[in-house]
Amino acid sequence: MSEQSETVTARRPADVVRGLYDALGRGDVPGVLARLAPEVIVDEPNQLPYGGVHQGREVFVRSVLGAMMGYADVAITAAEVFEGPAGVIGTLTGTLTAHTTGEEFPLTMVEIHQVEDGTVRKIDVYTKNPHELAGFYARAEAGTR
Repeated sequence: MSEQSETVTARRPADVVRGLYDALGRGDVPGVLARLAPEVIVDEPNQLPYGGVHQGREVFVRSVLGAMMGYADVAITAAEVFEGPAGVIGTLTGTLTAHTTGEEFPLTMVEIHQVEDGTVRKIDVYTKNPHELAGFYARAEAGTR
């Protein structure tokens, strides 16, 4: 494969999201950041402790990743990526394990990514059960089950 075709392949929107998920699964924060536009917008469900609209890579790391990983270890067990007219759809499944209690919580997320010029510009995040997930985080913070 030539360098040119590798560059073109790496810039396909679905490949950008796959790279983002691979980095996230390894806990590679610099790898995650490399795939996000500097002013990325991440819209998380409002019920979550890190819910709402976050703009910028650093804000995402501090407000979303920092909060998630501050409460629990995150293990991604499967990620699928589909490219279509609405953007790139990603599904993530995994397990959260609370630092304080050891409680495990099954995580299921669907994300809609807008990718431009080889980076993710916007992510709309949907969780299967945001109220139950918020309850998990509340118990993790309180140290109770």
